Amino acid sequence: VEKTQETAQRILLEPYKSKLSQTINHWLKVPKDKLQVIIEVTEMLHNASLLIDDVEDSSELRRGFPVAHSIYGIPSVINSANYVHFLDLEKVLTLDHPDAVKLFTRQLLELHQGQGLDTYWRDNYTCPTEEEYKAMVLQKTGGLFGLAVGLMQLFSDYKEDLKPLLNTPGLFFQIRDDYANLHSKEYSENKSFCEDLTEGKFSVPYYSSSSANKTLK
Repeated sequence: VEKTQETAQRILLEPYKSKLSQTINHWLKVPKDKLQVIIEVTEMLHNASLLIDDVEDSSELRRGFPVAHSIYGIPSVINSANYVHFLDLEKVLTLDHPDAVKLFTRQLLELHQGQGLDTYWRDNYTCPTEEEYKAMVLQKTGGLFGLAVGLMQLFSDYKEDLKPLLNTPGLFFQIRDDYANLHSKEYSENKSFCEDLTEGKFSVPYYSSSSANKTLK
């Protein structure tokens, strides 16, 4: 029953993740040709970031399969991910908007700053505050949401700041991922059991345990 529920949740969330841009476009009214390029840009960046994440986290599995660097080697995977970043930049240029590259660069900086902090805390045994952790998540996980919607708004008449709205799904996905890392059997089969703890990462379950047990060091 538990596995059935986990599978159902994954199936239910998949369209949300893959169609977020189309959903928001109900209000932003971005032309279809521009929207398709933006979707491709964010998907390529996401997949490239997963390649690098797996190397930095010394992961063994990704979606139930051996990670790319265990098959092709670390040098080839790093080169491939970097190559995709530049293919992505090339695709951003086809949007033909003076601010597109600036926005793309800013979001990539945010993503790498967030990932860098996450790695630093882990490797230096430094526990961030809960607020620092949330800020890192919004840089790393929420960055992709920000990139997609930011590029969309370049071609929309709607210019209101959507960052507060985007922060919510960004935090949700990371907190859910942290929890599934400990609780979900399906997650364990796809990534390995308690991978975050094995890597020495600080996550939401750690903070929850610390709050519940003040003697935890």
